[in-house]
Amino acid sequence: MNIDIAMLSEIGRRERNEDSCGYWRNGGPVCCVLSDGAGGHGGGDVASRLAVDHVLEGFSTAPGCEGRAVRELIAAANRKVIGEQSRADVLHDMRATVVVLAIDPDRAIAVWGHVGDSRLYCLRNGYVHARTKDHSLVQSMIDAGLAEPARMQGPDRSVLLASLGGDEGFEPDLLDPPLALRPGDAFLLCTDGFWENVPERSIEATLQRAASPEHWLTLMHGLVRAADRPSQDNYSAIAVWCGAMDFSTRARSD
Repeated sequence: MNIDIAMLSEIGRRERNEDSCGYWRNGGPVCCVLSDGAGGHGGGDVASRLAVDHVLEGFSTAPGCEGRAVRELIAAANRKVIGEQSRADVLHDMRATVVVLAIDPDRAIAVWGHVGDSRLYCLRNGYVHARTKDHSLVQSMIDAGLAEPARMQGPDRSVLLASLGGDEGFEPDLLDPPLALRPGDAFLLCTDGFWENVPERSIEATLQRAASPEHWLTLMHGLVRAADRPSQDNYSAIAVWCGAMDFSTRARSD
């Protein structure tokens, strides 16, 4: 199964870009990882870059596409961020989200895991098939029936209950067993600065019009820019296409 990947990362209207993203491939298994840093004074960008680099380094050494392998990649990234916090005062409180996608194109399987509120969307037949659930205060309130989903757009949506950079309560969410892939499956990994501007229906509609992963990102990027938020956060995304898209899905979007 052929795997096509595209990425973007933009600073938005912030002073620095604290998002990081990347992928590794070498003719076999593929790993995509995205991270959104927090901590201020430069700590956020350090934490997110450490997370991305450490996950990709670990995967390149042992490219596993099982839940336990992704769990260890995320746990190792957490240990790395914690280990670097004592290196300088400005890094003491640095934290980061992370979302990891591992694909074995030969076995046609995918597995993912995450911590924080950076998301992974899995799309099948042009529609959202699965999505990670945010580790956030607002998400926990929605789950408990204490808040409406519209609260996700509120000012307190970024209060996290879990992130890289701490031991207490650290437990990544993982898909296990892996997902059996079908030709035409697609994935979107993105930070909150991206998904707050691109609702699920728009993710689906743009995919159904896209000619490539790059085109899909371009269409969604246009929605972020059209929102023109005065305090636009950094925003980053990775688009992944598995095999040839089924163009018949586009007819359903018209």
